[in-house]
Amino acid sequence: MANASVRPPAVAGQFYPGDPLVLSAQLSEMLSTAVALEAVRPPKAVIVPHAGYIYSGPVAATAYNALAPLRDVVRKVVMLGPTHRMAVNGFALPATQAFSTPFGEVPLCRSDWEALQRRTDVVVDDRPHAQEHCLEVQLPFLQTVLGAFELVPILVGMAGTEAVADLIESLWGGPETLIVISSDLSHYLSYEQARHCDRATVAQLIRLQDGLKHEQACGATPINGLLRAAARHGLEPHLLDLRNSGDTAGDRGRVVGYASIAFCESPDHAAAARH
Repeated sequence: MANASVRPPAVAGQFYPGDPLVLSAQLSEMLSTAVALEAVRPPKAVIVPHAGYIYSGPVAATAYNALAPLRDVVRKVVMLGPTHRMAVNGFALPATQAFSTPFGEVPLCRSDWEALQRRTDVVVDDRPHAQEHCLEVQLPFLQTVLGAFELVPILVGMAGTEAVADLIESLWGGPETLIVISSDLSHYLSYEQARHCDRATVAQLIRLQDGLKHEQACGATPINGLLRAAARHGLEPHLLDLRNSGDTAGDRGRVVGYASIAFCESPDHAAAARH
């Protein structure tokens, strides 16, 4: 009988391989061939896409490669993504206490899970999480590059930018905490339209300018909150990869845009923090 305290994988065998050996081989291939547009310091936060691995996996891999130096540092991953299947007011936490993938279970951080429930805009509800892919598809990457960690999985529904930023701030922590925002960019434009639109979106992100619309990114709401929090903490955004499904595994008639962006402490900010 299934363990009710564990969320089973919903899209294994669809968005990514359900067989752990095949999954491991695919991840190894994507991570070993990923070349970022620029080298960066180990990030505090990343924005990564969440489509099927054949479409967005190579783009996501550029961000996950950047996390490799943090394998013995990061012990908690805060993940925020949009709800694709069920409307939510505010933020949804699962009631389950672990997420399962073909690689095994990732436990939730119980103390943060309990603390978040003191917020009036947080609900505990397994239903939005049950079939949602945007957080799940990140887990095999994270298990591969980080090893063991605890998870804070949050689905973001109707919420203001300041509320999202405040929630992220409450979970910010130190070097042991990584923040992952799961989002694709434009949806179902032509190849050239998407390239134009996504370049403009990324330019806005790199300026740390919140106010993204959902036409620009399905995860606009959590991204906007991260941009505000990142600005307060002096993080610098770096574009690691920007492509779309027409570049990876799809036709170019109607494409989905993908970007990987790393948010890193600036050298100046890091030096100031040591004094």
